[in-house]
Amino acid sequence: MSAHAMKLLPISPDPRPLGKSGLHVYPIAWGMWRFAGADRKTARTRIDAALEAGITLFDTADIYGFGKSSPFGAAEALLGELLQEAPALRDRFVLATKGGIDPGVPYDSSAAYLRAACEASLTRMKVDHIDLYQIHRPDLLTHPAAVAEALAALRAEGKIGHVGVSNYLPSQLAALQAHLDFPIVTQQPEFSAWTTAPLFDGTLDQCMERGIAVLAWSPLAGGRLGLAPAEAGTAPDSARLGNLIAKLDALAEREGVSREAVALAFVLAHPARIVPIIGTQTPARIARAGEALRVKLSRADWYDILQTSMGVRLP
Repeated sequence: MSAHAMKLLPISPDPRPLGKSGLHVYPIAWGMWRFAGADRKTARTRIDAALEAGITLFDTADIYGFGKSSPFGAAEALLGELLQEAPALRDRFVLATKGGIDPGVPYDSSAAYLRAACEASLTRMKVDHIDLYQIHRPDLLTHPAAVAEALAALRAEGKIGHVGVSNYLPSQLAALQAHLDFPIVTQQPEFSAWTTAPLFDGTLDQCMERGIAVLAWSPLAGGRLGLAPAEAGTAPDSARLGNLIAKLDALAEREGVSREAVALAFVLAHPARIVPIIGTQTPARIARAGEALRVKLSRADWYDILQTSMGVRLP
């Protein structure tokens, strides 16, 4: 193996740009998908843990928390209760939320729906401004010009600062951007050492081309990369998952960190300067997220992880 292949990939603790927004955030973000359902004291402990860990981007959505026992908007509403109790918290993080999922429909990004969804999010969170408003999933029945019209109006009124998309194909992002006179600053795909499609479908390439920040959801593959080896043996595609877990464990032992830290480092090391969104609601695990920034991966290490995940060698 050449000395160049052993050169370490840059994983810096320096803040990463949120696209062309002018905002910079800690390299790891915190997601609030499972935030709802806690009492206020528990919820505040989680937020404090994230802030103390240095995290400066909180990512939520109007659909988060919705289920049998919780109403639509539950995660946003709980955050709003805490911000009402402690207004000074609001200045300590970049607030990102999403709209466009209408349960049972399932998607609606029409101008009227997006306006109503955004204003409802503002009301639930008890804020007058959302730093980053994202379209949660593409609505195939709304022309991108109509989506752009709604976003531009909300931005002009000061209700949102910047615009992002989530789960968009590169072509869908390009179609929306064509109707906006300001930049889409973020794209939020699912990306991890297990889910690697954005490397090959043009998503990350487009973001690097246009200067768009990548916010990676489920960077631990929805918990798959945290499974014990025995549990992984009963999971779908168990052989490939087991091999990936073994690879991550070997690197974790070498680096003296958790397996999760190595998995996050795989995401962080990509030149798109991706910001992975961790979803844990356990304060101790939130506090440990920064371990990933200390992991030293070589080019060979990174490609070993990728090829193990794919189950085939690259040509």
